[in-house]
Amino acid sequence: MNATIEAAPRQHTSPCHVHRMTSVSTSLPESLPNAGRPPVTGQPPHAIPLAAEAGQGNSTTNWKRSGWRYLARRVNPLYWLYARIMLSRAKHRSLAGHTRLAQRLARLLPNYQFGAIDAFAADGAPADVEQCRHLAFRRLGKELQQRSPASSAMAARLRAHVSDAQFVDSYRVPFPFRDLVRDALPIAAIADASQASQIRDLDGNWFHDLGGSYGVNLFGSDFYKACLNAGMAEARSLGLVLGPYHPVVIDNVDRLRAISGLDEISFHMSGTEAVMQAVRVARYHTGRSHVVRFAGAYHGWWDGVQAGPGNPRPSHEVYTLAEMSDRTLRLLEVREDIACVLVNPIQAMHPNRPPPSDATLIASDRRCAFDRASYAAWLCRLRQVCTDRKIVLIFDEVFLGFRLARGGVQEYFGVSADLVTYGKSLGGGLPVGVLAGKASLMRRFNEQHPGDVCFARGTFNAHPHVMTCMNWFLRHLDSPTVNTHYQKVDGVWNRRAALLNRRFQEERLPLRVVNMTSVWSVLFTVPSRYNWMLQFYLRAEGISLAWIGTGRLIFSHDISEHAMQAIMECFVRAARRMQDDGWWWTDSVLTNKAIKRQVLREVVGALRRSGSNRGMPAHASSDLSILL
Repeated sequence: MNATIEAAPRQHTSPCHVHRMTSVSTSLPESLPNAGRPPVTGQPPHAIPLAAEAGQGNSTTNWKRSGWRYLARRVNPLYWLYARIMLSRAKHRSLAGHTRLAQRLARLLPNYQFGAIDAFAADGAPADVEQCRHLAFRRLGKELQQRSPASSAMAARLRAHVSDAQFVDSYRVPFPFRDLVRDALPIAAIADASQASQIRDLDGNWFHDLGGSYGVNLFGSDFYKACLNAGMAEARSLGLVLGPYHPVVIDNVDRLRAISGLDEISFHMSGTEAVMQAVRVARYHTGRSHVVRFAGAYHGWWDGVQAGPGNPRPSHEVYTLAEMSDRTLRLLEVREDIACVLVNPIQAMHPNRPPPSDATLIASDRRCAFDRASYAAWLCRLRQVCTDRKIVLIFDEVFLGFRLARGGVQEYFGVSADLVTYGKSLGGGLPVGVLAGKASLMRRFNEQHPGDVCFARGTFNAHPHVMTCMNWFLRHLDSPTVNTHYQKVDGVWNRRAALLNRRFQEERLPLRVVNMTSVWSVLFTVPSRYNWMLQFYLRAEGISLAWIGTGRLIFSHDISEHAMQAIMECFVRAARRMQDDGWWWTDSVLTNKAIKRQVLREVVGALRRSGSNRGMPAHASSDLSILL
């Protein structure tokens, strides 16, 4: 499908108001001017500094602490004891807040598997319900296999030699059901075409794509095809030349400065790299060692910020604290070793909990809720403390990026950061990471001491094809259509979520959805060990999810009302089938607490049978954080 891009011309002035969006047209002007790219002027409203942070944006700001009080604290052992107690109190009480303990317990978690005989009554269901489930399981597996034989065969070949495919297929469901499900209910993550909000597998089946390319697909697949075509054509004459910059880079810098309200930009090849650079420059300019991250938050797979299960070694110089906690703010006020605080704003949906995934859905106690005002108030208080203590505040917007507002999280919540990372959709369909920051933090060398440098370079940073595709994305972001549509984005997606919840209630289905604009999570309202089965029924009804299943649905903003209605019908049909097949059977004894106690008994029994404490590797499970 051919598509063109509506984009602002490169001679650009930032509007005085930044708008929000609902849907984006990709049937737009076929050509845009290739004239020179004068700097963007003006700043969005969110760039106006708070009173507490005035004076921190210039290049001469000193982020290091000094004075007699600072020195007295550094040498006072009683003060360090007090700070250590405050650190313990600022941690979240769950295992998500005690990452080293979680890592040790994850290594003890033994592998045990249900067979075909005992898998369908793990919740104590009676024989007739067990038989109904067994037959439905076989019927669904046959349906999926017959629908996509070529895709399933290709997926099997991938699993044999691609470690990522092996990992994904092993963590779609809670681990005791893994072997049974992996072979019987194939979900082939193979696609050879896309159109609008749909993707096609090798067998010609079209699916509504709610995986969202891990958040990259913001404006729809046709838009990114147009971005790639236009960007590649613009960079073709330069080809692969690295080192010298393509001239489009200056327009990208100007637009990103206007969007972020920050002074300088650096380019990288992934969101993880952008976070690495943010942490590095924060440590360099503050002279302090430790990073604060919040319990459950994800900032990429780098050792330096990924604490707990998933990282084969303990993270050093990282504090994992409770989010939205007064104790955390008090800790920031007293400790002298904190360089920066990392915030991933998607955690507003589930503070202090890991991203919801069907792999950890062992009961129906998944909790998600979004209160914009409360989270904005928290960020405002955090901003004030960081400003007072000269702690660098970093917003990790790699996932949410421009999904909430043109100005991103800073505009949406009305709070400015010192450093902001971007990625995913910003590349116009190509891999990218960007760091925007205050000039006082972005400089990587000390003019007074030439040997004092903060090195961060990459071969493919500012790759010309990435830069040209990014430029088409940014110009589209500044187009009148997109700016106007941003005004309505919350209202549209809140209305759609409410409509689906109303359908669930009318059909008496034990489901509801919670949303943060176009990012949704599915919640379950009756106790069950089999909620993870919903992803397979949705697949049978024509919906494609990411490997984390119903924990995170990511919609592209080009989805029409007609397409949304079709998606809702798929959800209702899938839920009806699952209910009719007995997966949501319950009685007066079955509760979420009873289910988790039963799972704990199974784990203890498996440990005893194994005769050792060696179980699954630390990177293979976060299930234990749910059990205890």
